[in-house]
Amino acid sequence: MTTGSGLTSLDTLGELQGQFLATIPLVDPATRVPWCGRWRVKDLVVHLARIHHWAAAQARRKQETPLGRGPFVLEDLYATCAAELHDTLTALGPDAVAWTLVENGPASFWHRRQTHETLVHLWDLRTAGGLPLTVDPALWSDTVDEVVTVMQPRQERMGRMEALPAPVGLVAADADRTWLLGGTGQPDVTVTGPAETLALLLWGRTTSADPRLTVDGPTAVLDDALDRRLTP
Repeated sequence: MTTGSGLTSLDTLGELQGQFLATIPLVDPATRVPWCGRWRVKDLVVHLARIHHWAAAQARRKQETPLGRGPFVLEDLYATCAAELHDTLTALGPDAVAWTLVENGPASFWHRRQTHETLVHLWDLRTAGGLPLTVDPALWSDTVDEVVTVMQPRQERMGRMEALPAPVGLVAADADRTWLLGGTGQPDVTVTGPAETLALLLWGRTTSADPRLTVDGPTAVLDDALDRRLTP
């Protein structure tokens, strides 16, 4: 599946949700997702469904109705929650005031946040099942950007991680984008690679030893940053 960078975030979200739903029956629900702790595929699917359900309520500025503990029919659960989120965001429009992870803001915040939530977990699902996934580097680079500009600063602000001693340089060679993770100034280490690999690195799906990455500077400094809670 190739996601074009010309799509809006809500269009992209719908496309990724469709791919996730179509992949569920292709992967044994008992398959391990080793980079997500003890999760099996069934846990991954229920998690993303719950996140969609929660985000729809956040966009409406309401508390979500609990879905219960299950057991669930995975495809039915995901289809229902994905539709709820997409329909809610469509009905609200991008400029409606919503609860977001950074106080009140436009509902379009959830277009972006849920697009990247779905993208990372689509990668989880398809990779756990041995299935390929091809996505425009521009979308993966926005996943990196969200971590750098939203997720990591929020983690630091909430006291979930200490400030980095120096920023980490990130270079997406296939998207012509660069970032400083964790502040401003001169980075002690810079890591260069495809946008997808950088995104997976920040979300804990790969390591600094990934052969697709080039590390300029002390790898220990990069690993120290990655060991902190950069994302929720």
